[in-house]
Amino acid sequence: MRAPKHVRLTEPLVREGGELRPASWDEALDRAAAGFSDARLRGPSAFGMFSCSKATNEMNYMAQKFARVVMGSNNVDSCNRT
Repeated sequence: MRAPKHVRLTEPLVREGGELRPASWDEALDRAAAGFSDARLRGPSAFGMFSCSKATNEMNYMAQKFARVVMGSNNVDSCNRT
C-alpha cells in the first residue's frame, strides 16, 4: 500500500522508543529546547547550521547569527556559495 502523497501534520510529533507519537506544543518545544541545550553543552562541534539560497538574505543572516551567537558554533554552511 502506498502512502498518500500529501500528508499534512496537524499536531507536533515526538519520538519515543523509536516511534513518533502526538504531543502537546509545550512538550514538543521543551524537547526542542532541551536538544539545543544539550548540543551547547557538548561544545561547538556538536551543532551545525545549513541555510538555503532560496531563503532571503535576512533569513540566512539570522541563521548564521543563531549558530554563532546562541549555539557558539562556527559550523555554518550554505548553498549560496555554489
